[in-house]
Amino acid sequence: MTDEQMRLRYAGTCRLCSNSLPAGTTAIYERTTRTTRCLECTSPEPNPAASAAVSAAPAGAPATSSPVATPPPSERIVGDALRRRPPAAAVITETLRVQATAPPRSGVARLFGLTPLSRASQSWYVGAIGELEVANVLDRLGAGWRVVHAIPVGSAGSDIDHVVVGPGGVFTLNTKYHEGQSVWVASKRVLVAGQRTDHLRNARHEARRAAKLLTQAVHRPVEVRPIIAIVAARQVTFKERPTDVSVLRSAQLARWLHRQPTVFSSEDIDGLARAISDPQTWGTITPAEPDLVAFATLRESVAAARRRRRGWGAGILALPVVGIAVFQLGPF
Repeated sequence: MTDEQMRLRYAGTCRLCSNSLPAGTTAIYERTTRTTRCLECTSPEPNPAASAAVSAAPAGAPATSSPVATPPPSERIVGDALRRRPPAAAVITETLRVQATAPPRSGVARLFGLTPLSRASQSWYVGAIGELEVANVLDRLGAGWRVVHAIPVGSAGSDIDHVVVGPGGVFTLNTKYHEGQSVWVASKRVLVAGQRTDHLRNARHEARRAAKLLTQAVHRPVEVRPIIAIVAARQVTFKERPTDVSVLRSAQLARWLHRQPTVFSSEDIDGLARAISDPQTWGTITPAEPDLVAFATLRESVAAARRRRRGWGAGILALPVVGIAVFQLGPF
């Protein structure tokens, strides 16, 4: 059986005439295309047995108990370009743009391991490193999970670091790289090295915006839960956990996501993943790809400078030991 007459749990759209189908409307669900059509429209490939089956799904039934009414692919799913978007794409692009204006290091600066990063590009660079680390964790979630990185939203240049959909729901992740810092978390505030941040407010706004856009895209309510992923912090202290935002170290992400109660079927996950991967969902076009080769070169230069600084530091610390040894040995 490919078609089924049923009462819709959620509002949808007829794929043939584009008329709206309010929740509770009796319509035809086409299993082969996973779309709906109204009773007034006949299928291009009629199935006489379809009208024999009528499903009256109760309004309070679980989301996985009945098919999801979605608009036709020709109207909504125009591509999945964002699925292939590399993590940290936006911040990598901005890092390279800002770094391009930095003056070259002198020979002395290179000798002593001065970082090649300018002050302006430093924050963009560490942001990219944080997003790449979180992406490595998310990309190992396994079967049943879909992850899209660096999603541009609207036309003002904002983006979402990561969107994850899986059995446990839909999540937006806001990555925060705080290397060596102490992070203090309360219900209404996150402090980093004693300084107030807007982490909670931004995470809430991001999730609400994503929920609104995804709801419009799939024509049914979509709840999106915000996560703040803390990377490289020396210490994370919780005075009181926020009720609506999950604050986690990056190393905790996979386990936490896998432990969430199941709310979506595989069909729900596939449909939402297509919407998340579609630039039209977010009201944007797919931006140009970042220069990953140039960023890898910059990253190696930063790492080399750090190694050189550590080498100088180790040498300086060793000087007293060498002096003591020479004194004990006496003159040659």
